Amino acid sequence: MDRYVTGAVIRRLREKNNMTQEELAEKICVTGKAVSKWETGQGFPDISLLEPLAKSLGISVIELMSGNDICNRNRASNMIRGKIYVCPVCGNVIRSIGEAVISCCGITLPPCEAEQDDHDHSIHIEIVEDEYYVTVDHPMVKDHYISFLAAVSDQGLQFIKLYPEGNAEARFKINRVKKIYAYCNRHGLFQTVLS
Repeated sequence: MDRYVTGAVIRRLREKNNMTQEELAEKICVTGKAVSKWETGQGFPDISLLEPLAKSLGISVIELMSGNDICNRNRASNMIRGKIYVCPVCGNVIRSIGEAVISCCGITLPPCEAEQDDHDHSIHIEIVEDEYYVTVDHPMVKDHYISFLAAVSDQGLQFIKLYPEGNAEARFKINRVKKIYAYCNRHGLFQTVLS
């Protein structure tokens, strides 16, 4: 782990939940003095206490470790404004519709920031019947390739995983697609916005 829970986070979450140090301590079977030491930076909770501590504070262990308690106010969800996360260790791709703390391979992942496609990552789109035929002129070798192509509409995500030595191409149903994404394993996420 690149970070451990801090006393300031425990205090902020405890106060947010309108609990005293003694009330929190009672919930996780420690003394109020232990909670006080954590909050003043004179000690840390034992790793075996992280799950009950997070549960008592009403968040996940990942949120506790990151110091971010996520409250997704976007209950209606907006597929177009969703976020994509890519693990640099295993290549796992995760999509969230709202706010989230995402962790993979022991690290907390930041959301990918999509850049407009450029000369080296140009996304070409042709209409073939009722589909977009998408290609990217890009090397497709083991250490530098387009890892996936995706099409996002207000109704969902179409996703095609690509592999080295293959072609950087995919077909997507046209229905309401607003954005096309291409992910380069070296340079990150690129997009083109459709009108």
